[in-house]
Amino acid sequence: MSEMMRRLPEIQVLRDRCRAMAMLDAILSPEWEYRYYSFDSRWGEGEEVASMRNGSGDDWFIVFSGAGAYGRGFDHEAPDAPEVLQAVPRVFESYVTEPAFAAHDGAPRATVCFWREAADSEWGAAVSDRGGEGLFELLIEGTPQAYQRWAEDYYETTVGLSEVEHVYALRPLTPAVVARLNPEVELADLDADIADIGYPR
Repeated sequence: MSEMMRRLPEIQVLRDRCRAMAMLDAILSPEWEYRYYSFDSRWGEGEEVASMRNGSGDDWFIVFSGAGAYGRGFDHEAPDAPEVLQAVPRVFESYVTEPAFAAHDGAPRATVCFWREAADSEWGAAVSDRGGEGLFELLIEGTPQAYQRWAEDYYETTVGLSEVEHVYALRPLTPAVVARLNPEVELADLDADIADIGYPR
């Protein structure tokens, strides 16, 4: 098992981190197309999807469902490694060919993928030697401090640690917390994002 897989938390913890990061990005970047992290709690029947797009061709998607969790990442600087998708358990097979996760030509693409069925005690993975694990580093580190450092660099603004901690704890947003994170956004502006992300009210 790769180092990345050893550091991945259990499914619910991973899901909570994904929601927190998506909520913070929704506050810091009101325009959805410019966000780095997103979360769709209503993606499909009993299915939620967390995603990352860095605007340079790298991306990852993680599907949370009753079956467990399935994730795939693509590092655009590394050659595609379709062989990593061949090891995916049958229960997650439909996600391998899901058009939303494919290249522009519709072909499945990945340089790393991982999965964990609901009853499993550990993650399974298929990782190419061509790259992709680093795309998940912030998610795996999983601390408010790590997100704060990343966000200040990416969004080129000051990001308060106490506010990031508030969101990472999945505590309901308040006008004050939102204003301190982004004075140009009001809590009411986030109603749709809160619903989409499934963030606690």
